[in-house]
Amino acid sequence: MLLYAIIGIALYYLQEVFLFHPEKLAREYVYHFDEPFKEINIPFNEVDTVNMVQFFPKDSVRRGVVLYFHGNKQNIERYAKFVTNFTKNGYEVWMEDYPGFGKSTGKRTEKKIYQQALEIQKMAAAQFGKDSIILYGKSFGTGVAAYVASQTNCKRLILETPYYSIPALFGCYAPVYPTQRMSTYKIPTNEYLQEVNYPITIFHGTDDGVIPYRCAAKLKAVLKPTDEFITIEDGTHHNLATFDLYKTKLDSLLKQ
Repeated sequence: MLLYAIIGIALYYLQEVFLFHPEKLAREYVYHFDEPFKEINIPFNEVDTVNMVQFFPKDSVRRGVVLYFHGNKQNIERYAKFVTNFTKNGYEVWMEDYPGFGKSTGKRTEKKIYQQALEIQKMAAAQFGKDSIILYGKSFGTGVAAYVASQTNCKRLILETPYYSIPALFGCYAPVYPTQRMSTYKIPTNEYLQEVNYPITIFHGTDDGVIPYRCAAKLKAVLKPTDEFITIEDGTHHNLATFDLYKTKLDSLLKQ
């Protein structure tokens, strides 16, 4: 019983450490990317500033914009290698860093992450029509993308390696603890998906060691009949973009 309590206390107080692995960058740090890009800073108040990079197709054709909400590690530089999947199909990619990641500043909270993500969607909506905005979430970012999708009108929501909710994800690792009550972050992706009235596509691999397939598969129950849950056999949490099934399907979605 004592060991159970000690582990429970550690899980509660260290959950930010388990959930987030940011890497900060100095404000004067200079990005170098293969794709054409523009860096912008979005001030929210005296302490909160979101750093975002806009990646552009190399030609002048624009199908629209992909708002890319990345995972829980490092910063934009870790995920920039994936933007070619979208820019080659004529989409701009707008990728923000969450508070405490990269050059983004301020205290990180679930509410603040939502608010900042919504603001970026509003910026996109001022420039692109709703039928030209695709929301894309990867890993941790899937819950953020799902929230934005539940609050806005866009063309499509695409999720790569999503989770049912943060408490449910913790429960996959520590099923003997009351994770719903212990989790500071909730991010109920399952609830948000039920509020999305446009197409949803989910990619998940059967060998995912970070967000187990069985935990993500529960999301099938809340999808619309026209939505898709695409299972990638032998896919892990980090390599779905290397599979032909992922590449072919993503290209098809982006060309619709």
